[in-house]
Amino acid sequence: MLDSGAALDVAQRALAAARRAGADCADALLVAGTSQSVTIRMGVLEDASRSETAELGLRVFVGARSAQVSTSDLGEPALAEAAARAVAMAREAPEDPFAGLAPEDALATGPFPDLDLCDPRAEAMEAATLRTLAEAADGAALAVPGVTSSEGASAAAGTAILALVTSHGFAGVEKASSFSVSAVAIAGQGERRQRDHDWSDATHFADLEAAEAIGRSAGERAVARLDPVRLDTAAMPVLFDRRVAASLLGHLAAAMAGPAWARGTSFLRGREGEQLFAPGVQVIDDPLLPRGRRSRPFDGEGLPTRRTHLVESGVLGAPLCDSASARQLGRRPTGHASRGVGGAPGVATSNLWLAPGASSVGALMADIRCGFLVTELIGMGVNGLTGDYSRGAAGFAIRDGHKAEPVTEMTIAGNLLEMFRALVPADDLQFRRSTNSPTVRIDGMTVAGA
Repeated sequence: MLDSGAALDVAQRALAAARRAGADCADALLVAGTSQSVTIRMGVLEDASRSETAELGLRVFVGARSAQVSTSDLGEPALAEAAARAVAMAREAPEDPFAGLAPEDALATGPFPDLDLCDPRAEAMEAATLRTLAEAADGAALAVPGVTSSEGASAAAGTAILALVTSHGFAGVEKASSFSVSAVAIAGQGERRQRDHDWSDATHFADLEAAEAIGRSAGERAVARLDPVRLDTAAMPVLFDRRVAASLLGHLAAAMAGPAWARGTSFLRGREGEQLFAPGVQVIDDPLLPRGRRSRPFDGEGLPTRRTHLVESGVLGAPLCDSASARQLGRRPTGHASRGVGGAPGVATSNLWLAPGASSVGALMADIRCGFLVTELIGMGVNGLTGDYSRGAAGFAIRDGHKAEPVTEMTIAGNLLEMFRALVPADDLQFRRSTNSPTVRIDGMTVAGA
């Protein structure tokens, strides 16, 4: 794989080719990486793979017109051809008064903070070590009483490098490692069969959860789902298990994206500064979290990143803007631009979480006579324009304050504005993913048999 210096050199050579081809300004993004994985199923090796990739995306501007191309050929002739093609495309593109590079006076400058994102073990990891992890997870899942089969357990390791260079002075490179282990277990036979899974991922090997614990959790979750029932249709309190509650933060972040506000397609547009959650509710995005799964010192346009409150004391914050949406909205970009080699920048969060509340999960359940604990969500029935929410769900009944029998083939429905106002977080927050939430309770949702 390319090292940091070589990655920057390729991006800079692409930028120079764009200027020679007639671009007024440009930026170049190089993404390269290596990865390997091993999958074990029922104690037998099912797959082992290794890959190495490198691809460059070049975005050029000719006046108010722009175009973007990508190439995996990093040789000088290929870069020159890509630059010429991009400039020719830009000259035929429609004008966009909001497109352009990030404001020069806002660019990040080094030295960038060390976020401890790269573990050298990722590049030195042997396939035999990954196989041992996958075997441990698969074996632990199969050892759970009631588990009858496995859909496999996998372990993987990889390293990625990203280099971004702009024609108005920014140059930066990020390098990060990743490790993961996962397992999928099946319980029961025939029509009684149920499946569930668990996984762990981390930037450092030492932070990866034990493979045996992941496999055991997958097996126990599958067994707990055997012989499910359906609840009667009613309005009732719903608890979102912390593993699925994080999806609510995803809907919030999508509705706070500057491009959605600029297009008028967000149900949160115009609600900045409103009390949308209960006082005390905090939603935080922190790209500078050491060893964070999506930590980054600069964004996809070369702007510095910073810790941001999407919600503070229940009050909705400002939209998250890349440069184009900021220009449309008459604002400044917020350092949330995200991009790949194949398209223009968009908006994304980094390490996003809902701050924990003061009550335990048991305390949130204690006064519920009949409710629904959701542990799995199915489908994407969320209307970003209106906030209407309807998704398939499975989990467990809550009866007289306690978790009861498994439940499946249900639909839960509401409106995100009302759901946010009613949301009460528990105290069980764990940082396991890039988006994390404690268990949350939302009263008054409609629960119906699918």
